[in-house]
Amino acid sequence: MTPDPAPTVQQLLAFYLEAGVDCALTEMPVNRLSDPDVAPGPSETALPNPVRTIPAAMPAAIPGPRVEPAPAPEAAILSAREAARTAPSLEVLRALLENFDGCALKSTATRLVFADGNPKARVMFVGEAPGREEDIEGLPFVGRSGKLLDRMIAAIGLDRTSAYIANVIPWRPPGNRTPTPQETQICLPFIQRQIELVNPDVLVTLGNPSTQTLLSTREGIMKTRGRWFEYDTGTRVIRAIATFHPAYLLRSPSYKRMAWQDLRAIAKALN
Repeated sequence: MTPDPAPTVQQLLAFYLEAGVDCALTEMPVNRLSDPDVAPGPSETALPNPVRTIPAAMPAAIPGPRVEPAPAPEAAILSAREAARTAPSLEVLRALLENFDGCALKSTATRLVFADGNPKARVMFVGEAPGREEDIEGLPFVGRSGKLLDRMIAAIGLDRTSAYIANVIPWRPPGNRTPTPQETQICLPFIQRQIELVNPDVLVTLGNPSTQTLLSTREGIMKTRGRWFEYDTGTRVIRAIATFHPAYLLRSPSYKRMAWQDLRAIAKALN
């Protein structure tokens, strides 16, 4: 059997390039299989008195403003419950949220996204958390999903002057990530108090996170949408219904037909 011919220099270079070798680390080849205790080569002893550089002294650290550590989740939840319970009006509740430092999302968001619409409306829509556009404008549902929500409620004769819109989380999570369970539990007392103060006849949860959080269910939105629940504020039982989040409908427009059925059920309940 005739042995294969030795590769040419061009073939070797092509092989190295395909393997990701595109630069040389030293001028001399290094034998990785040799004894590591051998004497240094000529290139290492070329300078009998190598010059050693002394690293410059690091500049002294300038003390910045002291950042208070965030409270423990349990303490933050208790603080949120106490603060929300004391709010006699939506204006006071908003001010309490503006000054509440128990949720780390506040430090990364641009501004508080409290609510939009008519606080005396008979129907209240609650989503999960603000997005980028909402964080900029300080209002819920103003991006693409907000425009779709406007069209959805317009189809049953409503607009932002006859509906009230809010989110479970009033601050945008960084990068629109999903809020953590701890963040949700910290913000939960505030949205619960907000629902109690608005006191709508119909509560509409938009999407799976707000539905599971507010309606205390572990079922997915496919099973909960279109079903009526009882939401107990402690002073009154409100009829509640779940439907798809507008952002989900933008990604899956085939479910708009089901959302329309839910909207018709809402309109019937209001009439």
